[in-house]
Amino acid sequence: MSDQPLLVIVEDDAAFARTLKRSFERRGYRVLTAASPDDLAVLLGTERPGYAVVDLKLGGASGLACVQTLRALDAGMKIVVLTGFASIATAVEAIKLGASYYLAKPSNTDDIEAAFARADGDPDAPLDGRQSSIKTVEWEHIHQTLVETDFNISEAARRLGMHRRTLARKLEKRPVR
Repeated sequence: MSDQPLLVIVEDDAAFARTLKRSFERRGYRVLTAASPDDLAVLLGTERPGYAVVDLKLGGASGLACVQTLRALDAGMKIVVLTGFASIATAVEAIKLGASYYLAKPSNTDDIEAAFARADGDPDAPLDGRQSSIKTVEWEHIHQTLVETDFNISEAARRLGMHRRTLARKLEKRPVR
């Protein structure tokens, strides 16, 4: 049996998963990857990781289901949830389901390892964080809807309850990257 810590990365973006895998392997981890909750279930049939990095959105599936599965397997596992769509609601749910930490993308290996090392919350965390503006919240909602509709402007506009041209004008002012 290897003395390397075992890490599972649950990420549907193959390029990002590959990059994280290589980076953690250089730091001495043995790394396994899964692209979906089903892949994770198969992997957990034979492996028992001590660490996990889980993307919140896995195509049409939720990474929260993976967090719940991992926590049921090992209550002491260090689980970090990564997301490009950070929100208070999903952060609370991830923590309630057993995630150790919740990080917004882009996060790197240093950020994730620091999250693994943090066992407890920080009672001295600053309470006066920057407030999100209405424009920022609106833009995040528009961007999330665009991703959900595979960047179909007409469908996104319909889901957002706005005219297609209105959405197009907003996108001209602040293009999607």
